[in-house]
Amino acid sequence: MADPLSADAFVAALKGEGVKVVEHDGWRTRNRNHKGKWGPVNGVMVHHTVTRGTDATVKLCVDGHGDLPGPLCHAVIAKDGTVHVIGYGRANHAGLGDPAVLDAVIAEGPLPKVNEASKDGNRHFYGFECENLGDGKDPWPAAQVDAVVRVGAALCRAHGWGTTGMTSVIGHSEWQPGKIDPKGPGISMDSFRTSIAARLSAPPTFTVRAGDTLGWIAEAYGTSVDELRRLNPDIKDPDKLSVGQNVVLPS
Repeated sequence: MADPLSADAFVAALKGEGVKVVEHDGWRTRNRNHKGKWGPVNGVMVHHTVTRGTDATVKLCVDGHGDLPGPLCHAVIAKDGTVHVIGYGRANHAGLGDPAVLDAVIAEGPLPKVNEASKDGNRHFYGFECENLGDGKDPWPAAQVDAVVRVGAALCRAHGWGTTGMTSVIGHSEWQPGKIDPKGPGISMDSFRTSIAARLSAPPTFTVRAGDTLGWIAEAYGTSVDELRRLNPDIKDPDKLSVGQNVVLPS
């Protein structure tokens, strides 16, 4: 159980996990907070959009549809693995779900079979919509699967939700009766959680972007250049890092 990350800390956590992030205008204040509290947050929920095309998917998640106003998530995970951040705060993504599932998420224990819809999930979960038709045939490219894993690991790491991932990351179908998302060939929430657990068990790393220096990384993560150089003996010049290079961080 935790307060939501600040908007800046949320983006920093994603980028620190090597996620390619696109921030859309107005995302920091686009929310449904006037409809109820957001937080404490207890986990991450993964969805599919039943849409085709990144631009159309992002627009739908920003605007909403019918009786379901946007934002419909905090971010859209596109087919190419790019994470489009579109809102922050309470979002219309989870709806009502099973309180026994929320208890299991908080305990990071086994999920019960979902059979009730009475608990406000929009308050308790970060929500990510994945661009996919949801027909069980539309493929999930490797870059998109990798982004789901990195997003889940980033938020588990930021909140200290276990070193194994456990059930802090769930699918919509595991929360609300009648839902099937996320669905597709070769993917399952169990496979996502296994990959998240493997990522969390490895030393945390920062993926270098253009302009990053070891001094900036040290300041951002509350450590020192000397400590980072000790952990990364292959770095010869702290001011000359390569884009895409992984820098091991202190545990």
